[in-house]
Amino acid sequence: MSNKTFINQHLGLKISISCKYILFKVCFILITFSGFSQGFLKADGKRIVNEKGENVLLRGFGLGGWMLQEGYMLKINKDGQQYRIRERLEDLMGARQTQEFYDAWLNNHTRKIDIDSLKAWGFNSVRLAMHYNLYTLPVEKEPVGGKNTWIDRGFALTDSLLSWCKANNMYLILDLHATPGGQGNDTNISDRDPSKPMLWESEANQQKMIALWAKLADRYKNDPWIGAYDIINEPNYGFSNPAEDKNGTKEKVNAPLKKLMVDVTKAIRAVDQKHIIIIEGNGWGNNYNGIFPLWDKNMVLSFHKYWNYNDQASIAHMVKAREEQNVPIWLGETGENSNTWFTDAIRLLEKNNIGWAWWPLKKVGFNNPMEIKSNPNYNAVVDYMNKGGNKPKESNVYSGMMELAIHTKLEHTIIHRDVIDAMIRQPHSDETRPFKANLIKDGSIIYAVDYDLGKNNSAYFDLDTADYHTVTNKRTAGNRGRIYRNDGVDIVKDSARYEKYFVTSIEKGEWLQYTLKVAQKGNYTLRFNVASANTGARISLLLNGKVIADNIDVPNTGGAKKFATFDVKNLSLGRGKQVLKIISDVGGYNFSYIQFIK
Repeated sequence: MSNKTFINQHLGLKISISCKYILFKVCFILITFSGFSQGFLKADGKRIVNEKGENVLLRGFGLGGWMLQEGYMLKINKDGQQYRIRERLEDLMGARQTQEFYDAWLNNHTRKIDIDSLKAWGFNSVRLAMHYNLYTLPVEKEPVGGKNTWIDRGFALTDSLLSWCKANNMYLILDLHATPGGQGNDTNISDRDPSKPMLWESEANQQKMIALWAKLADRYKNDPWIGAYDIINEPNYGFSNPAEDKNGTKEKVNAPLKKLMVDVTKAIRAVDQKHIIIIEGNGWGNNYNGIFPLWDKNMVLSFHKYWNYNDQASIAHMVKAREEQNVPIWLGETGENSNTWFTDAIRLLEKNNIGWAWWPLKKVGFNNPMEIKSNPNYNAVVDYMNKGGNKPKESNVYSGMMELAIHTKLEHTIIHRDVIDAMIRQPHSDETRPFKANLIKDGSIIYAVDYDLGKNNSAYFDLDTADYHTVTNKRTAGNRGRIYRNDGVDIVKDSARYEKYFVTSIEKGEWLQYTLKVAQKGNYTLRFNVASANTGARISLLLNGKVIADNIDVPNTGGAKKFATFDVKNLSLGRGKQVLKIISDVGGYNFSYIQFIK
């Protein structure tokens, strides 16, 4: 195909002009389509805008667990700081093999395919959780006191990530997640060693942090796809009363925090006048007492939000700060909850023009887009680290850790499409969609856990949909089984069948919806596979909104895990799309699947 034909067919340009001019127009249009003309992000009053002055709503993910492992992401709940995990691995399999694991982890965890996928799913930004020790030596290991030894690995990893973001027209936000010495008493989030001076106790650690930001700013000062510098993650220290307010949630002054953030800002502005500087309050990002007034014209306030209600009151303190300081606000970290919570939070945030970065993209565990699969040898390592007992064999430890590193690759993770749908589509739509194709022929089976994608009370209804424990003091978590899907529906694994699951803890009034594609109309028997230790459970069936079977007894099968079938006969199904709803009139049973028999 000629240049002229290509342009005429694909770009709609007139072809009665010179080829040179055509090529110029093609290049210009492609650059415009790719977003390169948007330029640097900046604060414009209460909005984040690009250089065209267009409002930019950041929708992103934090890369937790890549440069900085937190124990809970690995199912390790005892001594969960990364340095302690590493020390214990060295004890189990030696320093050389431990280094091999960490090299593989860094190489595999985040790659171009991850960023490509985020873009394809609808996200436009990434928050890089940086560990300072990938960029510079700890203060106590510096050969010359007061000097900074720079490490190539961290900068090279950041350069690669930035190149992948550029290729996808996505903004990269640099977040110093683990500071020199650690920024508070929540030791896991900053990999803090309590036996050494923390950030607030050490001028040398503070100067190293300032120097690192100056180095980063100088390196990236001319790159518009660096969205911002998030200069300190979740400071959490009670400066005035560390004994009774160890995480700084009640701190009234915050003078050391403000001073350090001002000093970092000055160091950045000495080399970089263009990029947004993001600051975070004390108490895990939310306590801004003593921080105002602001000291720079291109700033954004970050806050973090976990396990509370998604109502206007939950963000009122930050909306007030935005109004009073005339500055944009950004939810720099949130997540670790159910799909219902995610959808409600994003709807609330975007209604208030607040961008967000979810946490994390992947971990060993669900409620994120990618779940890193564990393995038996790794499980033995986790059990030993958490509970003690006999040491696992060195060869088994090495095998389990290297398999885990391989499983951090996107193509080996479990992709949770329901989480992505809850974040990107569901905040703006009540529409339901099939979770699987559900083509119905004679003998077809639909598993209970494959109910439709959509919001609570649209695709399903469950009485316990999210974790609000910071306001209720009652820890619930939507799907109590914490497996397969992240909605309110409670799901557990079927130990009798490989990679099969069933719905459990079914209560009165709860229901599940299935969009079917019926190959041939006719009368069908619906064979339900259930387990119940009770008598009296009942269900009703609706097809396309109309009751087709009412108050059907669910038999007592002799046990909550003893599955058996019962039939509902002579139900007429039309050809094509049909929507089946199964309502629990009386709960107390487990539900595995439905078989359709014509």
